[in-house]
Amino acid sequence: MGRGGCGEAAPLQAPAAATPPKRQEKKKKKRKTGENGHVSPPLVLVRVRNWPTRPRPGRKRPSAAEPFGGWTRARRRPGSPAGGKHVHPPPVPGLRLLLLRQRLRRALRAARPVPGRGAAPPRARAGAAGAGLPERGGLPSRAAGGKRPIEAEVQRRKQLIHQSEERKAIISKCYKRKHPELYSLQDSFLAPDFLEIVRYCTSPDAHLQGLLRYIKSFSDKRIYRLPVFTEEFCKAFVDELENFEQSDMPKGRPNTMNNYGVLLNELGMDETFITPLREKYLRPITALLYPDLGGACLDSHKAFVVKYSLHEDLDLSSHYDNAEVTLNVSLGKDFTEGNLYFGDFSQDPTPVPKYIEIEHVGAQGLLHRGGQIHGALPVASGERWNLIIWMRSSVVRNQLCPMCNKKPELVEAEGFGDGFTETLEDDAPETVNLCSLW
Repeated sequence: MGRGGCGEAAPLQAPAAATPPKRQEKKKKKRKTGENGHVSPPLVLVRVRNWPTRPRPGRKRPSAAEPFGGWTRARRRPGSPAGGKHVHPPPVPGLRLLLLRQRLRRALRAARPVPGRGAAPPRARAGAAGAGLPERGGLPSRAAGGKRPIEAEVQRRKQLIHQSEERKAIISKCYKRKHPELYSLQDSFLAPDFLEIVRYCTSPDAHLQGLLRYIKSFSDKRIYRLPVFTEEFCKAFVDELENFEQSDMPKGRPNTMNNYGVLLNELGMDETFITPLREKYLRPITALLYPDLGGACLDSHKAFVVKYSLHEDLDLSSHYDNAEVTLNVSLGKDFTEGNLYFGDFSQDPTPVPKYIEIEHVGAQGLLHRGGQIHGALPVASGERWNLIIWMRSSVVRNQLCPMCNKKPELVEAEGFGDGFTETLEDDAPETVNLCSLW
Protein backbone atom coordinates (compact mmCIF):
# COMPACT_ATOMS: atom_id res chain seq x y z
CA MET A 1 0.00 0.00 0.00
CA GLY A 2 1.34 3.42 -0.94
CA ARG A 3 1.73 6.50 1.13
CA GLY A 4 0.30 9.92 0.46
CA GLY A 5 2.49 12.94 0.03
CA CYS A 6 2.76 15.77 -2.48
CA GLY A 7 0.20 14.78 -5.05
CA GLU A 8 0.18 17.16 -7.98
CA ALA A 9 2.27 19.30 -10.24
CA ALA A 10 3.52 22.59 -8.88
CA PRO A 11 2.68 25.59 -11.11
CA LEU A 12 5.29 28.30 -11.32
CA GLN A 13 5.03 32.01 -11.86
CA ALA A 14 6.41 33.08 -15.25
CA PRO A 15 10.01 34.37 -14.96
CA ALA A 16 10.22 38.10 -14.46
CA ALA A 17 12.66 38.39 -17.32
CA ALA A 18 10.15 36.76 -19.68
CA THR A 19 7.32 39.28 -19.16
CA PRO A 20 6.71 41.36 -22.30
CA PRO A 21 6.78 45.14 -21.76
CA LYS A 22 3.73 47.38 -21.87
CA ARG A 23 3.59 49.79 -24.77
CA GLN A 24 4.70 53.27 -23.86
CA GLU A 25 1.87 55.79 -23.85
CA LYS A 26 2.06 58.80 -26.10
CA LYS A 27 2.18 61.21 -23.16
CA LYS A 28 5.51 61.41 -21.44
CA LYS A 29 5.59 59.94 -17.99
CA LYS A 30 8.13 60.54 -15.26
CA ARG A 31 10.33 57.48 -15.03
CA LYS A 32 10.78 55.88 -11.68
CA THR A 33 14.19 55.76 -10.10
CA GLY A 34 15.80 52.60 -8.76
CA GLU A 35 16.70 51.89 -5.16
CA ASN A 36 19.94 53.84 -5.52
CA GLY A 37 18.20 56.82 -7.16
CA HIS A 38 19.65 56.10 -10.57
CA VAL A 39 17.32 56.70 -13.50
CA SER A 40 17.83 53.92 -16.03
CA PRO A 41 16.74 54.12 -19.64
CA PRO A 42 13.68 52.05 -20.57
CA LEU A 43 14.26 48.36 -21.24
CA VAL A 44 12.85 46.46 -24.18
CA LEU A 45 12.40 42.69 -24.04
CA VAL A 46 13.27 40.97 -27.29
CA ARG A 47 12.99 37.23 -27.92
CA VAL A 48 15.78 35.91 -30.10
CA ARG A 49 14.39 33.43 -32.57
CA ASN A 50 14.32 32.61 -36.26
CA TRP A 51 10.93 33.80 -37.45
CA PRO A 52 9.50 32.54 -40.74
CA THR A 53 8.53 35.91 -42.18
CA ARG A 54 10.76 38.39 -43.94
CA PRO A 55 12.50 40.75 -41.45
CA ARG A 56 11.51 44.39 -41.37
CA PRO A 57 13.78 46.90 -43.15
CA GLY A 58 16.84 47.79 -41.12
CA ARG A 59 16.45 44.86 -38.74
CA LYS A 60 18.97 42.06 -38.47
CA ARG A 61 17.87 38.48 -38.83
CA PRO A 62 18.85 36.46 -35.70
CA SER A 63 21.69 34.00 -35.92
CA ALA A 64 20.80 30.43 -36.90
CA ALA A 65 23.15 29.20 -34.19
CA GLU A 66 20.78 30.46 -31.50
CA PRO A 67 17.30 29.11 -32.41
CA PHE A 68 15.67 30.01 -29.10
CA GLY A 69 17.63 32.05 -26.63
CA GLY A 70 14.85 33.25 -24.36
CA TRP A 71 14.20 36.94 -23.67
CA THR A 72 17.05 39.44 -23.66
CA ARG A 73 17.20 43.07 -22.60
CA ALA A 74 18.01 45.84 -25.07
CA ARG A 75 18.52 49.45 -24.03
CA ARG A 76 17.58 52.49 -26.09
CA ARG A 77 20.42 53.81 -28.19
CA PRO A 78 22.45 56.59 -26.50
CA GLY A 79 21.32 60.03 -27.51
CA SER A 80 17.79 59.02 -28.56
CA PRO A 81 15.01 61.17 -27.07
CA ALA A 82 13.23 59.90 -23.99
CA GLY A 83 9.87 60.16 -25.69
CA GLY A 84 10.94 58.14 -28.71
CA LYS A 85 9.33 54.86 -29.73
CA HIS A 86 10.27 51.52 -28.30
CA VAL A 87 12.00 48.99 -30.48
CA HIS A 88 9.25 46.39 -30.72
CA PRO A 89 10.18 42.70 -30.75
CA PRO A 90 9.39 40.69 -33.88
CA PRO A 91 5.89 39.21 -34.11
CA VAL A 92 6.28 35.83 -32.41
CA PRO A 93 3.47 33.40 -31.60
CA GLY A 94 3.55 30.85 -28.82
CA LEU A 95 5.44 31.50 -25.63
CA ARG A 96 4.89 35.28 -25.42
CA LEU A 97 1.16 34.84 -25.99
CA LEU A 98 1.11 32.11 -23.35
CA LEU A 99 2.85 34.27 -20.75
CA LEU A 100 0.41 37.11 -21.33
CA ARG A 101 -2.65 34.92 -20.90
CA GLN A 102 -1.66 32.48 -18.16
CA ARG A 103 -2.54 34.58 -15.14
CA LEU A 104 -5.94 35.61 -16.52
CA ARG A 105 -6.73 32.03 -17.53
CA ARG A 106 -5.91 30.70 -14.05
CA ALA A 107 -8.19 33.30 -12.47
CA LEU A 108 -11.05 32.44 -14.83
CA ARG A 109 -10.71 28.70 -14.16
CA ALA A 110 -10.70 29.25 -10.43
CA ALA A 111 -13.88 31.32 -10.66
CA ARG A 112 -15.67 28.97 -13.07
CA PRO A 113 -15.75 25.31 -12.00
CA VAL A 114 -16.15 22.72 -14.76
CA PRO A 115 -19.59 21.00 -14.73
CA GLY A 116 -19.49 17.32 -13.88
CA ARG A 117 -15.92 17.42 -12.54
CA GLY A 118 -14.61 17.11 -9.04
CA ALA A 119 -13.95 20.30 -7.13
CA ALA A 120 -10.59 21.84 -7.92
CA PRO A 121 -8.14 21.74 -5.02
CA PRO A 122 -6.00 24.83 -4.43
CA ARG A 123 -3.14 25.35 -6.85
CA ALA A 124 0.31 24.23 -5.81
CA ARG A 125 2.98 26.87 -5.52
CA ALA A 126 6.71 26.29 -5.56
CA GLY A 127 8.33 28.42 -2.88
CA ALA A 128 9.65 28.56 0.63
CA ALA A 129 6.27 27.63 2.06
CA GLY A 130 6.16 24.37 0.10
CA ALA A 131 4.35 23.32 -3.04
CA GLY A 132 0.88 22.74 -1.67
CA LEU A 133 -0.59 24.96 1.03
CA PRO A 134 -0.50 28.73 0.71
CA GLU A 135 2.24 30.60 2.48
CA ARG A 136 1.94 31.08 6.20
CA GLY A 137 -0.48 33.89 6.92
CA GLY A 138 -2.57 33.20 3.81
CA LEU A 139 -5.18 31.11 5.66
CA PRO A 140 -7.87 32.33 8.03
CA SER A 141 -7.49 31.52 11.70
CA ARG A 142 -10.55 29.28 11.65
CA ALA A 143 -12.19 27.30 8.88
CA ALA A 144 -15.84 26.30 8.52
CA GLY A 145 -17.15 24.41 11.53
CA GLY A 146 -14.56 25.93 13.87
CA LYS A 147 -11.72 23.67 12.70
CA ARG A 148 -8.22 24.95 12.26
CA PRO A 149 -7.47 25.54 8.56
CA ILE A 150 -4.72 22.91 8.29
CA GLU A 151 -6.91 20.26 9.94
CA ALA A 152 -9.77 21.12 7.58
CA GLU A 153 -7.44 20.90 4.56
CA VAL A 154 -6.12 17.47 5.63
CA GLN A 155 -9.69 16.19 5.97
CA ARG A 156 -10.65 17.61 2.58
CA ARG A 157 -7.75 15.83 0.89
CA LYS A 158 -8.61 12.54 2.56
CA GLN A 159 -12.12 12.90 1.13
CA LEU A 160 -10.68 13.24 -2.37
CA ILE A 161 -9.16 9.76 -2.06
CA HIS A 162 -12.50 8.25 -1.07
CA GLN A 163 -14.29 10.09 -3.88
CA SER A 164 -11.85 8.66 -6.43
CA GLU A 165 -12.42 5.13 -5.12
CA GLU A 166 -16.19 5.63 -5.36
CA ARG A 167 -15.91 6.80 -8.98
CA LYS A 168 -13.69 3.82 -9.83
CA ALA A 169 -16.24 1.39 -8.39
CA ILE A 170 -19.11 2.96 -10.35
CA ILE A 171 -17.11 2.96 -13.61
CA SER A 172 -16.07 -0.67 -13.14
CA LYS A 173 -19.69 -1.71 -12.61
CA CYS A 174 -21.56 0.47 -15.11
CA TYR A 175 -19.26 1.62 -17.92
CA LYS A 176 -19.53 -0.29 -21.21
CA ARG A 177 -16.11 -0.45 -22.85
CA LYS A 178 -15.94 0.17 -26.60
CA HIS A 179 -12.53 -1.50 -27.09
CA PRO A 180 -12.14 -3.96 -24.20
CA GLU A 181 -9.02 -5.49 -25.77
CA LEU A 182 -7.08 -2.26 -25.10
CA TYR A 183 -7.23 -2.67 -21.33
CA SER A 184 -4.51 -5.35 -21.24
CA LEU A 185 -1.09 -4.44 -22.64
CA GLN A 186 0.05 -6.44 -25.67
CA ASP A 187 3.29 -6.30 -27.65
CA SER A 188 1.26 -5.56 -30.79
CA PHE A 189 0.34 -2.16 -29.28
CA LEU A 190 4.00 -1.15 -29.11
CA ALA A 191 6.09 0.22 -31.96
CA PRO A 192 8.67 -2.25 -33.35
CA ASP A 193 11.44 0.33 -32.81
CA PHE A 194 10.41 0.65 -29.16
CA LEU A 195 10.63 -3.12 -28.68
CA GLU A 196 14.10 -3.04 -30.23
CA ILE A 197 15.16 -0.34 -27.75
CA VAL A 198 13.89 -2.46 -24.85
CA ARG A 199 15.77 -5.51 -26.14
CA TYR A 200 18.98 -3.51 -26.23
CA CYS A 201 18.46 -2.09 -22.72
CA THR A 202 17.91 -5.57 -21.27
CA SER A 203 21.04 -7.01 -22.92
CA PRO A 204 24.08 -7.64 -20.67
CA ASP A 205 26.34 -5.12 -22.45
CA ALA A 206 23.82 -2.23 -22.59
CA HIS A 207 25.18 1.22 -21.76
CA LEU A 208 24.08 4.85 -22.08
CA GLN A 209 26.04 5.77 -25.20
CA GLY A 210 24.70 2.71 -26.97
CA LEU A 211 21.13 3.62 -26.02
CA LEU A 212 21.56 7.17 -27.36
CA ARG A 213 22.03 5.69 -30.85
CA TYR A 214 18.39 4.56 -30.76
CA ILE A 215 16.72 7.70 -29.36
CA LYS A 216 16.90 11.46 -29.96
CA SER A 217 18.37 13.74 -27.31
CA PHE A 218 17.50 17.45 -26.88
CA SER A 219 20.15 19.91 -25.64
CA ASP A 220 21.71 19.21 -22.24
CA LYS A 221 18.41 19.01 -20.35
CA ARG A 222 18.24 15.20 -20.50
CA ILE A 223 15.07 15.19 -22.60
CA TYR A 224 14.71 12.26 -25.00
CA ARG A 225 12.26 11.30 -27.76
CA LEU A 226 11.52 7.70 -28.63
CA PRO A 227 8.76 5.75 -30.43
CA VAL A 228 6.30 4.08 -28.06
CA PHE A 229 2.99 2.96 -29.62
CA THR A 230 1.70 2.10 -33.07
CA GLU A 231 -0.57 4.60 -34.82
CA GLU A 232 -3.38 2.01 -34.90
CA PHE A 233 -3.29 1.67 -31.12
CA CYS A 234 -3.31 5.46 -30.62
CA LYS A 235 -6.42 5.87 -32.80
CA ALA A 236 -8.28 3.08 -31.00
CA PHE A 237 -7.20 4.42 -27.59
CA VAL A 238 -8.44 7.94 -28.34
CA ASP A 239 -11.70 6.45 -29.61
CA GLU A 240 -12.12 4.62 -26.27
CA LEU A 241 -11.35 7.80 -24.32
CA GLU A 242 -13.90 9.80 -26.32
CA ASN A 243 -16.48 7.09 -25.69
CA PHE A 244 -15.84 7.41 -21.96
CA GLU A 245 -15.98 11.22 -22.09
CA GLN A 246 -19.38 11.07 -23.80
CA SER A 247 -20.79 8.65 -21.24
CA ASP A 248 -22.62 9.68 -18.08
CA MET A 249 -19.97 8.11 -15.84
CA PRO A 250 -18.50 10.25 -13.01
CA LYS A 251 -15.19 11.82 -13.93
CA GLY A 252 -12.37 13.29 -11.88
CA ARG A 253 -9.84 15.86 -13.00
CA PRO A 254 -6.51 14.44 -14.20
CA ASN A 255 -4.61 16.78 -11.86
CA THR A 256 -4.80 20.26 -10.35
CA MET A 257 -3.80 21.98 -13.60
CA ASN A 258 -5.92 20.14 -16.20
CA ASN A 259 -9.71 20.23 -16.41
CA TYR A 260 -10.19 17.79 -19.29
CA GLY A 261 -8.90 14.24 -19.54
CA VAL A 262 -9.16 10.85 -17.86
CA LEU A 263 -7.59 9.28 -14.78
CA LEU A 264 -6.51 5.83 -16.01
CA ASN A 265 -6.65 4.18 -12.57
CA GLU A 266 -10.35 5.09 -12.35
CA LEU A 267 -10.88 3.71 -15.86
CA GLY A 268 -9.34 0.39 -14.76
CA MET A 269 -6.10 0.44 -16.76
CA ASP A 270 -3.54 0.64 -13.94
CA GLU A 271 -2.95 -3.02 -13.09
CA THR A 272 -3.29 -4.55 -16.56
CA PHE A 273 -1.74 -1.86 -18.77
CA ILE A 274 0.30 0.90 -17.09
CA THR A 275 2.04 -1.25 -14.46
CA PRO A 276 3.43 -3.82 -16.95
CA LEU A 277 4.39 -0.98 -19.31
CA ARG A 278 6.42 0.65 -16.54
CA GLU A 279 7.98 -2.50 -15.09
CA LYS A 280 8.75 -4.54 -18.21
CA TYR A 281 9.40 -1.91 -20.87
CA LEU A 282 10.12 1.56 -19.46
CA ARG A 283 12.23 0.73 -16.41
CA PRO A 284 15.13 -0.84 -18.39
CA ILE A 285 15.31 2.40 -20.42
CA THR A 286 15.11 4.79 -17.45
CA ALA A 287 17.74 2.75 -15.61
CA LEU A 288 20.29 3.86 -18.20
CA LEU A 289 19.00 7.41 -18.72
CA TYR A 290 18.29 8.45 -15.11
CA PRO A 291 20.31 6.30 -12.66
CA ASP A 292 20.64 9.26 -10.27
CA LEU A 293 16.84 9.61 -10.05
CA GLY A 294 16.08 5.98 -9.22
CA GLY A 295 15.50 5.03 -12.85
CA ALA A 296 16.28 1.39 -12.08
CA CYS A 297 13.75 1.20 -9.23
CA LEU A 298 10.68 3.16 -10.38
CA ASP A 299 8.12 1.27 -8.31
CA SER A 300 4.91 3.32 -8.65
CA HIS A 301 3.21 5.79 -10.95
CA LYS A 302 0.27 8.06 -11.65
CA ALA A 303 -1.12 7.83 -15.19
CA PHE A 304 -3.68 10.03 -16.90
CA VAL A 305 -4.65 11.41 -20.29
CA VAL A 306 -5.03 15.14 -20.92
CA LYS A 307 -7.00 16.84 -23.68
CA TYR A 308 -6.46 20.28 -25.23
CA SER A 309 -8.75 22.09 -27.67
CA LEU A 310 -9.91 25.62 -28.48
CA HIS A 311 -13.03 25.47 -26.32
CA GLU A 312 -11.54 23.54 -23.38
CA ASP A 313 -8.01 23.57 -21.95
CA LEU A 314 -5.95 25.56 -24.42
CA ASP A 315 -2.45 25.46 -22.90
CA LEU A 316 -0.58 24.56 -19.72
CA SER A 317 1.32 26.93 -17.45
CA SER A 318 4.93 26.42 -16.38
CA HIS A 319 5.21 23.74 -13.71
CA TYR A 320 7.16 20.68 -12.62
CA ASP A 321 5.77 17.20 -11.96
CA ASN A 322 5.41 15.15 -8.80
CA ALA A 323 7.60 12.44 -10.32
CA GLU A 324 11.18 11.36 -10.68
CA VAL A 325 10.72 10.64 -14.41
CA THR A 326 7.83 11.61 -16.71
CA LEU A 327 6.74 10.01 -19.99
CA ASN A 328 4.58 12.18 -22.29
CA VAL A 329 3.18 10.38 -25.36
CA SER A 330 1.34 12.22 -28.14
CA LEU A 331 -1.78 10.20 -29.03
CA GLY A 332 -3.30 12.59 -31.58
CA LYS A 333 -5.71 13.70 -32.98
CA ASP A 334 -5.18 16.35 -35.68
CA PHE A 335 -4.01 19.69 -34.26
CA THR A 336 -1.70 22.61 -34.96
CA GLU A 337 0.74 24.39 -32.64
CA GLY A 338 0.60 23.39 -28.94
CA ASN A 339 4.32 22.57 -28.70
CA LEU A 340 5.97 21.79 -25.37
CA TYR A 341 8.63 24.07 -23.90
CA PHE A 342 11.23 23.21 -21.28
CA GLY A 343 13.22 25.45 -18.95
CA ASP A 344 15.53 24.85 -16.02
CA PHE A 345 15.59 21.98 -13.57
CA SER A 346 13.50 23.04 -10.55
CA GLN A 347 16.27 22.30 -8.05
CA ASP A 348 18.94 24.11 -10.07
CA PRO A 349 17.38 27.31 -11.48
CA THR A 350 19.32 30.04 -13.28
CA PRO A 351 18.73 33.82 -13.06
CA VAL A 352 17.64 34.01 -16.71
CA PRO A 353 16.30 30.60 -17.78
CA LYS A 354 16.65 29.51 -21.38
CA TYR A 355 13.82 27.55 -22.93
CA ILE A 356 13.74 25.03 -25.72
CA GLU A 357 10.60 24.26 -27.72
CA ILE A 358 9.83 20.70 -28.84
CA GLU A 359 7.18 19.55 -31.29
CA HIS A 360 4.79 16.67 -30.69
CA VAL A 361 5.20 13.63 -32.92
CA GLY A 362 2.27 11.23 -33.12
CA ALA A 363 2.68 7.88 -31.30
CA GLN A 364 6.08 9.00 -29.95
CA GLY A 365 6.93 9.97 -26.39
CA LEU A 366 9.20 12.36 -24.53
CA LEU A 367 11.08 11.20 -21.44
CA HIS A 368 12.21 13.95 -19.06
CA ARG A 369 13.01 14.52 -15.41
CA GLY A 370 9.90 15.24 -13.35
CA GLY A 371 11.58 18.30 -11.86
CA GLN A 372 12.22 19.85 -15.29
CA ILE A 373 10.19 23.06 -15.53
CA HIS A 374 7.95 22.83 -18.58
CA GLY A 375 4.60 23.80 -20.07
CA ALA A 376 2.50 23.62 -23.22
CA LEU A 377 1.87 26.40 -25.74
CA PRO A 378 -1.71 27.04 -26.92
CA VAL A 379 -3.17 24.85 -29.64
CA ALA A 380 -4.27 26.82 -32.71
CA SER A 381 -6.77 24.28 -34.02
CA GLY A 382 -7.99 20.71 -33.57
CA GLU A 383 -7.70 18.47 -30.51
CA ARG A 384 -4.55 17.20 -28.80
CA TRP A 385 -4.57 14.10 -26.56
CA ASN A 386 -1.51 13.09 -24.54
CA LEU A 387 -0.80 10.16 -22.25
CA ILE A 388 1.16 11.25 -19.16
CA ILE A 389 2.85 8.78 -16.80
CA TRP A 390 4.48 10.15 -13.66
CA MET A 391 6.94 7.45 -12.58
CA ARG A 392 8.19 7.50 -8.99
CA SER A 393 10.95 5.87 -6.98
CA SER A 394 10.25 5.38 -3.27
CA VAL A 395 13.99 4.94 -2.66
CA VAL A 396 14.54 8.55 -3.76
CA ARG A 397 11.43 10.31 -2.48
CA ASN A 398 11.39 8.64 0.93
CA GLN A 399 14.52 10.65 1.68
CA LEU A 400 13.27 14.00 0.37
CA CYS A 401 9.86 15.09 -0.88
CA PRO A 402 10.36 16.37 -4.47
CA MET A 403 7.68 19.03 -4.06
CA CYS A 404 8.72 20.72 -0.80
CA ASN A 405 12.32 19.44 -0.47
CA LYS A 406 11.70 18.30 3.11
CA LYS A 407 11.56 14.98 4.90
CA PRO A 408 8.05 13.64 4.15
CA GLU A 409 5.43 13.07 6.82
CA LEU A 410 3.01 10.45 5.55
CA VAL A 411 -0.51 9.15 5.86
CA GLU A 412 -1.72 5.78 4.60
CA ALA A 413 -3.34 5.96 1.16
CA GLU A 414 -5.05 3.62 -1.30
CA GLY A 415 -3.11 2.19 -4.24
CA PHE A 416 0.24 3.79 -4.97
CA GLY A 417 -0.59 7.02 -3.15
CA ASP A 418 2.17 9.47 -4.00
CA GLY A 419 4.90 6.87 -4.29
CA PHE A 420 6.20 6.96 -0.71
CA THR A 421 6.66 3.71 1.20
CA GLU A 422 7.26 3.61 4.92
CA THR A 423 6.21 1.26 7.72
CA LEU A 424 4.56 3.23 10.48
CA GLU A 425 4.40 2.10 14.10
CA ASP A 426 0.98 0.70 15.06
CA ASP A 427 0.65 3.15 17.91
CA ALA A 428 1.99 6.14 15.98
CA PRO A 429 -0.53 8.88 15.15
CA GLU A 430 -1.40 9.28 11.50
CA THR A 431 0.18 12.30 9.82
CA VAL A 432 -0.09 13.77 6.37
CA ASN A 433 2.41 15.71 4.31
CA LEU A 434 1.09 19.26 4.62
CA CYS A 435 2.45 20.29 1.23
CA SER A 436 0.53 17.54 -0.58
CA LEU A 437 -2.12 17.95 -3.27
CA TRP A 438 -4.06 14.86 -4.23
